[in-house]
Parts: sequence; structure tokens; C-alpha cells
Amino acid sequence: MDPNVLLKKDMKEKQELVNIILDRYLPRKDEYPKEIHKALRYSTFAGGKRLRPYLTLLAYQMYKEDLEPIIPVAAAIEMIHTYTLIHDDLPDIDDDDYRRGKKSCHTVFGEGVALLAGDSLLINAFELITYASLSDALKVQFVRELATESGIKGVIAGQNLDIESEGKKVDKKTLNYIHNNKTAKLINIGLRFGALAAKAPAKELAIIEDYGSKIGLVFQIVDDLLDIEGIEAKLGKTTGKDEAAGKVTFPSVYGVETSREMARDLTEKAKENIAVLGERTLLLRILADFLLNRKS
Repeated sequence: MDPNVLLKKDMKEKQELVNIILDRYLPRKDEYPKEIHKALRYSTFAGGKRLRPYLTLLAYQMYKEDLEPIIPVAAAIEMIHTYTLIHDDLPDIDDDDYRRGKKSCHTVFGEGVALLAGDSLLINAFELITYASLSDALKVQFVRELATESGIKGVIAGQNLDIESEGKKVDKKTLNYIHNNKTAKLINIGLRFGALAAKAPAKELAIIEDYGSKIGLVFQIVDDLLDIEGIEAKLGKTTGKDEAAGKVTFPSVYGVETSREMARDLTEKAKENIAVLGERTLLLRILADFLLNRKS
């Protein structure tokens, strides 16, 4: 089977598993108060690759066949991701009217409801983790680590520095800090949780996390390049906004060609490193190429 066909088929199957849990967990859109519930569902089911939960399920499946115990954790990570998108699009942050090819949450429901919808997804993601069929000790660890990686030592730290750096010339260290925290950590933690829940050996966990860190940066570099070179209809969001807003991006610091080369090098290293774990990493290696060459 063609590698991309194999990947897309597997992604679709696992996306559906995550969507089922999210659909069961989130309040129905006609439940009172309706507006906030409509907004939650609007953004959660607006599309997207479900990359972060997909990585969680892939890492878990390297060691165990039954995915049911880890799916709520994977879905919780997607809730955190969706919260970041809703808040990113708000006028006081990235001010974007479109997300995933649809009008952004605040454009449809207003800024107040969008803010609360994002807050709800962030807070309730931790509740969803507690429903996973895993040991209490592991669920406590996941809650703690996810709070750390998405809070002031992770995603929020990266977002804050991203805002503070707009229109300024920054060094490579600052650029890496922003995107390691804002993007790569949430990608990597999905892999980490999947491997931990499946009781991966420590040495193998380290290899999986190294892969996650590398593809997390690749994802961001490609995102930055697509903002310059991408087609809005395929991306589902406005292009050219990073440069217009004076955002700190890999192309703005390294240039387009060097950024593209960095993404290629990181992808090859990620594939090479994870390959030592054998044939069970096939989809992870295919995924690395997919993320490098994506157009949306």
C-alpha cells in the first residue's frame, strides 16, 4: 500500500475514535446555556488533523493493541489544543477571522463567549483525563504534566513571549524558546503520554520523545513557511499575517531557504532516530514526511 494512503487511512480511523469520545463528553449544543455549548462544539468539530491525539494513540499502539484506555487522554490533549486555537484567534492575540476554513469562534459567537469556550476546554480537559481506564497514579501524573506543559512553563509562556516579541528583532534562542513552548511541547507530550501509559521502557521513551521534539519544530517551521507560500483555500486560515504583524518566525530569523533546510534535516534525524525501534515505528516515519510536505 502507498505510504500516504496507509497513513491517511490510519489517521481517519483514529480521528474517529477521538471524535466519538469528544462527542460523548462535551455537552449537547441544545443544553442550557446553549451559546457556550454551541461555541465549544463549533470549534472542537471544525475539522483539523487531530495530530496530537493521533500521536498519543500511535505511541500507545507500539506496545498495546487495545486503544480504549488511552483515548480519553488523547481527546483531552485535543481539547487543550482547540482552546489554544480559539484564544490565538482573538483580536488581542493573533486577530484572525478564520480557522480550519471556517470563521473563527469569536467571529461567530463574540469575543466573550469565545474566551469562555476556550477556558472551558482547558479546564475540562483535566476532568476528561480522570475518566481514562488507567491507574490513579498515572492519571495524576498526566494531569500534573499537562498542566505544566500547557501553563506558564509551557504553552502560555511561549504565547506570551510571542506577543512581546512582535515587531522586534530577536535572537535564535528566543525564537526556539517561543516555538518549543508554544508548539513543540504539546505535540511531544502526546507521544510521551501514549508511551508512558503503555509502559514503554525508559530508553525507548527517550527515543520517542526525541522524535516528538524534532517533528514539533518541523511542524512550526512548515507552518511559518506556509504563512508565506501557502494557499489560503488549502490552509483554511489567512496567509501573510505573520509578516504583517511582525511575528517572530523561522523565516524571519533564518530566511526561507535555511528554514526549509532545517525542516528537512530535522525530519531525517527524527526518522533515523525512531527507526532503531523497528517496524512498529513505520507510521511515525511516514508521518514525519507527511508533516514536512503538508500544504495545510
